Amino acid sequence: MLPTGQNLEGILATLEQVAGSGGTPVELKGALGEIAGQIAGLARTLELRTRQLAALNDAAVAIASEVALDKVLKQIVDSARELAEAEYAALGVPGSDGFLETFVYSGLTAGQVAQIPHLPKGLGLLGAIIRERKAIRIPRISDDPRSVGFPKGHPSMEAFLGVPVTAGDEMLGNLYLTNKIGAEAFTATDQELVELLAVHAAIAIQNARLYEQVGRLAIIEERSRIGMDLHDGVIQSIYAVGLTLESTRLALPDGAGEADELLGHAIEALNLTIQDIRNFILDLRPRQFRGDLSEGLARLIREFQANTMIGTTLSAQPETVSGLLAPVARSIFLTTQEALANIARHAHATQVEISVERVVANVILTISDNGRGFDVTERDRTVGHGLSNMEARAKELNGSFEIHSTPGRGTTVKLTLPYRL
Repeated sequence: MLPTGQNLEGILATLEQVAGSGGTPVELKGALGEIAGQIAGLARTLELRTRQLAALNDAAVAIASEVALDKVLKQIVDSARELAEAEYAALGVPGSDGFLETFVYSGLTAGQVAQIPHLPKGLGLLGAIIRERKAIRIPRISDDPRSVGFPKGHPSMEAFLGVPVTAGDEMLGNLYLTNKIGAEAFTATDQELVELLAVHAAIAIQNARLYEQVGRLAIIEERSRIGMDLHDGVIQSIYAVGLTLESTRLALPDGAGEADELLGHAIEALNLTIQDIRNFILDLRPRQFRGDLSEGLARLIREFQANTMIGTTLSAQPETVSGLLAPVARSIFLTTQEALANIARHAHATQVEISVERVVANVILTISDNGRGFDVTERDRTVGHGLSNMEARAKELNGSFEIHSTPGRGTTVKLTLPYRL
């Protein structure tokens, strides 16, 4: 804290001393001059404090104005760097393994970033902030025994100030700054301001995550509605046209072989159209999970085979499937649903293998197909948002998601979740 209270106490003590001293005019003038100097110092301190709090307020407002998570993180580090007058600032977000999976920085040029072989992983002081969950403020990074140094090409950094970004028991990240501009070290006031900013940052990060979740739910509801409209409206209309054509074929006179053949082709085309629409519905309309994973997986496979004619096998021990906690079972069900929808729409496969197995403390879902595969580096353009949803679901339960695919050699997705959360 700034020594405002101490300054006031000092001024009052000086006034009491002057009042009771009975000194000469020269002595009184000197004492009053000292008081005036103290008051001027206090005024400068209050002015600085006011500017800093105003800057903190502006930073908090700027952070709160963003709802996209990536923009929120960038706004946080930019605001922290400006607030504490630091040359560099960064925010790291740890993954389920404790190491940084997201890293946002401010102050580095594109040329400096290009010289760094890899971004921080959460070792050294950054890891200490996550483990200890308390601020670290030191004048020289290299003097601290927890430091592990910098990779070749990394800019020089000396003074360090790092604070945790937490919400309750959840560690959201570590916010840190290096190289205090115009000074050799960061001050206690800098630390106080950045810690206050970290509180606002935690709220903003949580709000951004909730915003993303609401967006995903809205998309799911809209997809479900469209899927229902397709099933109950469009498919039924096509069925009716197909039945009319079948009746027409039966009413054809003898010798109308060419017309009969044409009608047969038309009916076949309608059936293929219905199959295509059903494949889209598999992707659009999520099936509700009723809590029984064995029954849910069996239902998904029956519907998938009926709509695609793709051979599908399931390997899962009853004791493994029945012993799962509800969030884990639901994640496996939804991941299987999205994977089958992707296969139906994109893979051109003839065989799918699904397995659910327990390995030590984890349960692993593996889904493999013998389809055409794809380039995983271009997967966003190839399979839409399904894989991103699977990754997000794994992350929510402190698990992992992997995908392996090669053009012409099929695709395998693997979801690994803790057996007990």
